[in-house]
Amino acid sequence: LKERCQRILQEMEGSLTARDRVGIQDFVLLDAYTSETAFMDNLRKRFNENLIYTYIGTLLVSVNPYKELGIYTKKQMDIYMGVNFFELPPHIFALADNVYRTMISETNNHFILISGESGAGKTEASKKVLQFYAVCCPSTRLLDNVRDRLLLSNPVLEAFGNAKTLKNDNSSRFGKYMDIQFDHQGAAVGGHVLSYLLEKSRVVHQNHGERNFHIFYQLVEGGEDELLRWLGLERNCQNYRFLIQGECAKVSSINDKSDWKTVQKALTIIEFSEKDIEHLFAILASVLHLGNVQFGASALGYLLGIPSNMLREGLTHRKIEAKAEEVLSPFTAEHAKYARDALAKAIYGRTFSWLVNKINESLANKDSTRKTVIGLLDIYGFEVFDVNSFEQFCINFCNEKLQQLFIQLTLKSEQEEYEMEGIEWEPVPYFNNKIICDLVEEKHRGIISILDEECLRPGEATDFTFLEKLEEKMCGHPHFVTHKLADQKTRKTLERGDFRLLHYAGEVTYSAAGNCLLLFKVMRQSKNSIIQHCFHAIEPDGKKRPETVATQFKSSLSGLTEILMTKEPWYVRCLKPNHCKQPDRFDDVMVRHQVKYLGLMEHLRVRRAGFAYRRRYEVFLKRYKALCPDTWPHWKGTPAEGVQRLIKHLGYKPDEYKIGRTKIFIRHPRTLFATEDAFEICKHELGKGPVTSDKRGCNRFFSQSCRFIKGFMNRNQPVSMDNSEYLAFVRQSYLTRLKDNLPKSVLDKTTWLTPPPIMQEASVFLRKLHTRLLVRKYVRGISSQQKVQVKLFYLSFILQIKALTSDIFRGRKENYPQSICQPFADTRISEKDINIKVLQQICPEGIKYSVPVIKYDRNGFRPRFRQLIFTQAAAYLVEEAKIKQRVNYSSLKGVSVSNLSDNFLILHVSCDDTKQKGDLVLQCSYLFEALTKLCVVTKNHSLIKVVQGSVRFDIQPGKEGFVDFKSSSEAMVYRAKNGHLMVVGPHNAMHTTK
Repeated sequence: LKERCQRILQEMEGSLTARDRVGIQDFVLLDAYTSETAFMDNLRKRFNENLIYTYIGTLLVSVNPYKELGIYTKKQMDIYMGVNFFELPPHIFALADNVYRTMISETNNHFILISGESGAGKTEASKKVLQFYAVCCPSTRLLDNVRDRLLLSNPVLEAFGNAKTLKNDNSSRFGKYMDIQFDHQGAAVGGHVLSYLLEKSRVVHQNHGERNFHIFYQLVEGGEDELLRWLGLERNCQNYRFLIQGECAKVSSINDKSDWKTVQKALTIIEFSEKDIEHLFAILASVLHLGNVQFGASALGYLLGIPSNMLREGLTHRKIEAKAEEVLSPFTAEHAKYARDALAKAIYGRTFSWLVNKINESLANKDSTRKTVIGLLDIYGFEVFDVNSFEQFCINFCNEKLQQLFIQLTLKSEQEEYEMEGIEWEPVPYFNNKIICDLVEEKHRGIISILDEECLRPGEATDFTFLEKLEEKMCGHPHFVTHKLADQKTRKTLERGDFRLLHYAGEVTYSAAGNCLLLFKVMRQSKNSIIQHCFHAIEPDGKKRPETVATQFKSSLSGLTEILMTKEPWYVRCLKPNHCKQPDRFDDVMVRHQVKYLGLMEHLRVRRAGFAYRRRYEVFLKRYKALCPDTWPHWKGTPAEGVQRLIKHLGYKPDEYKIGRTKIFIRHPRTLFATEDAFEICKHELGKGPVTSDKRGCNRFFSQSCRFIKGFMNRNQPVSMDNSEYLAFVRQSYLTRLKDNLPKSVLDKTTWLTPPPIMQEASVFLRKLHTRLLVRKYVRGISSQQKVQVKLFYLSFILQIKALTSDIFRGRKENYPQSICQPFADTRISEKDINIKVLQQICPEGIKYSVPVIKYDRNGFRPRFRQLIFTQAAAYLVEEAKIKQRVNYSSLKGVSVSNLSDNFLILHVSCDDTKQKGDLVLQCSYLFEALTKLCVVTKNHSLIKVVQGSVRFDIQPGKEGFVDFKSSSEAMVYRAKNGHLMVVGPHNAMHTTK
């Protein structure tokens, strides 16, 4: 019996250390539930073990693995069907199954809210839920047809609503809410889709490294030759202005030809008519032609079904009503371009709405009997970019409203459960973001109301009159600030056309530019049936005050909130582990930021405000009755009495639990863990002969188990009678397992066993000793020939770099000799010291070298501390979270340096556009190193020009400045009386310029 108990304790300890290694499946069971560090540690442990799902109660946290894990097979679906929610490891299938079974048993409606930033896996999560329901629901020929339409609506919506961004190659650029309707037997019989805030600006403009919507590239690359001829298109994306602004029409991870075939098949199955498809493709082609238009509109008129002269007039003139007369006033060139782009956005936006309505017609259920519904809401998460426009404002307002709903529903469900069970509810402190929601949406005083007034009032309304009105109405609001309203320190971080909101997730600075919209009426004359529908003639002609986009979005968001309030909520929160889309890489700073703005810690605090764990008496007793001789094997009394007898035997303290009307509530996770670990062993041991037949042996076993449980519960306390036996066993067990699992290589940084708290100090010491041993063994194993080869290879590489520096600077720059003995570094700024927002944008280009510099303003020459970052494609000048300037290597004309002992460089940039910034005047302590690295990255060894006297540089096109160089006994930098920047280098540089 003694040997058996010892084996039981070893197996029990094994399960505890496994938990230490792979983390806890439910954050609610974290001991340090208020600690963000503990939260992150648990998330990281699970991610490192390819466990991407973790619960917070019934909320599912999902971390994008950026690799195939093989956990979404038909076999996996079968495993999770009909199983208790907490019985198996966390999974999206477990949540989907629990929602489905709850809907059937309670005949009520539910929704699953899937949120997270672009690239976090929201779209994939919603697909997995749909696929699970497609497999688990009852099947007939008719129902299979409905299922196919539900599944194939996804590739169509993705083609028209998704695009490649810097963060994600298949980013949803609209919010989607889909209702799946089920009959009383649980069969899917219909569906309905609502869309929110399509990112229409993407149609006419894409940032560097991004694409337009997928469907345009699919049409050009995959469309049949005959179709392209009819549409007047060529099979070359480079010929269309709206497709090449991001300079990445081709993406290795996207197969446009294959996706085109999928979309065509889906349109047929969803029952789009041939005429509808023909008109749809004509509209897509017309948008591409519109991007190239130089105000000759005949091809456009043909595709849109509009007389060419009427379309040309609409693009180049505006109509002014004066008394009984209508006068046509010609646009300026800039206004005409604006009108063209606005028309393209309007056409695409309204066509997308028409597409969603057609899908809904196909998914509509004709049976009028009562249906239950599961809604899927896949919506963009909180967004913060360098420049945040009207669309980011709407997206973040949407997240504010959903966060408000999220906390309200969570608190409501918790409070209702406590009251139902007769347990006292203690109010939970939390940040109520109603103040921010009111700031945006309050009638007559909110930002949206003010924007409406400015867009619709007579007279000249500009972005700055809008900002002035905001400052007048919002002055003194704790969550609103502008350049004018800010204090001296904050003012430095705000441009004059910006305003900043303090959201629940953090500060966001918005640009007020570009928030007034243009309306079009010419489109109503179209012969294209889709265009006719999208611009139907019953719309007001301007005499009635129209709704602005902001008001429309606010109204649709209110409607969505009302829909969600009538349903039971379930949540999936998706996280990105890193900004480079790399597997097995967990970026703490980035993940921590998402944990904050998704409100995960807030949700955890609400769930843990009272009791971490609650279960019905029947369930609790059935699982743990083996831990008490009185309740095993059969309990004759009521479940409530059996649970009370059981917890008394286990030694639960009064403050660790509460007895409700139908459930037991356990306050601390450690209490549950200790009970669960004892049960894992008992369920096997109690089935073996001697223990079940020998009453004294059974009692000794229970006594030993209870001592072990008590020791585990007090494991973090100072050594005492309660835990000494347990801690001694932990030490011995850890050292035994460590001996058998030591890393075999110096490069192995992951397999060292996670120590229990009592062994952490010893583990650090042992790890250092073992690393030294491995290094010694490795060095001793290297032959003398290999050592020589390694040294020669390294020296050869260093000499090549140094030789390049010599070719450029030797005999030309005074302080070059001092740099010869100084080794070059791979980089001077590590990635962890570059702001996360900047990394998200430039990391896909591959960072090659970074160095701190001082940048001198083109006007006034004020010095500014900056970071200079070289990627494979461009040089970036960065200030904290802002990219101040991007210089493509193709537009870098050259770099000038003086022949003296200073450390200045001037980057000369091609600057044809008056809106572009000019040349860069920089000071760098690692001048020789940085310029050599630039030559290597650009593969242009003739880039550097060493000059004498002064250097001319472009402040902007048509305006020039000068930097004068001279030597003196003391180094100085100042603005001379002639307006030039004077750089004085020392005769003999005492400092070292590397």
